[in-house]
Amino acid sequence: MGKFKSNYMITMKDIVREGNPILHQPTKEVILPLSEEDKETLICMMNFLKNSQDPSVAKKYKLRAGVGLSANQIGLNKRMFVAYLTDEKGIKHEYTLINPKIISHSVSIIYLPQGEGCLSVDREIKGYVPRYERIKVKGFNLEGEEIVLKLKGYASIVIQHEIDHLDGIMFYDRMNKENPFKLPENSKSLY
Repeated sequence: MGKFKSNYMITMKDIVREGNPILHQPTKEVILPLSEEDKETLICMMNFLKNSQDPSVAKKYKLRAGVGLSANQIGLNKRMFVAYLTDEKGIKHEYTLINPKIISHSVSIIYLPQGEGCLSVDREIKGYVPRYERIKVKGFNLEGEEIVLKLKGYASIVIQHEIDHLDGIMFYDRMNKENPFKLPENSKSLY
């Protein structure tokens, strides 16, 4: 059994940092129905995101605020992630996705004007990360039911960042190598 029981508290020491090979290899599909161990791990991961966004808990345990966490970021080669975010309209979203796949996306591209960050990256990386404005994602939830999500804006960016993790791609791999502030033609800022 793994250490990530639902009562285990993930802290920054559990987060795999850039340079670790697990972050650069595609993850393995998760066998369904979900094992109790995988369910507990996902609950544990979601609790980390909620703790990291709670100022008093984050300060006490020295947690960096995160909006998404993939299994490979805690050293597990499994195609699953959690996301807990507030979109540009102020609405909270909570996602647990197993074996996610982007099945369609918009032509239009958006980016975060302040750039993207990552719990696995301890340095600031300046530049724009082009993302699809809208995506449709198919995957499975904690109960093992197939779900299809239509996401746009900030939620779309976060989910693409996490799916990239599962594919072994870091956010800065998506930036223009010659000029990190250069964007494709049809791009617009999210805010």
